[in-house]
Amino acid sequence: MRAARALLGIDQRQLAELAELSLPTVQRMESADGVVRCNVDSMMRVIEALQTAGIELIAEGASSTTGGRGVRLRDQGDTAQ
Repeated sequence: MRAARALLGIDQRQLAELAELSLPTVQRMESADGVVRCNVDSMMRVIEALQTAGIELIAEGASSTTGGRGVRLRDQGDTAQ
């Protein structure tokens, strides 16, 4: 989440607003060590907000120039989600 926010140039408060969540919820999610602990609805809201803002989530084993999981800005010409 931090990496995605950094790519977008937004802070936790802005992500909370985009995801329609409270700031403390986003703060708790980001403070998790390893696996993010939250309810499914909150996670889906964050994922949707990040994707709408232009972030592409890279799953384990998915194509990535550096390997592994992560995030990257989606190519502006790529309309697939």
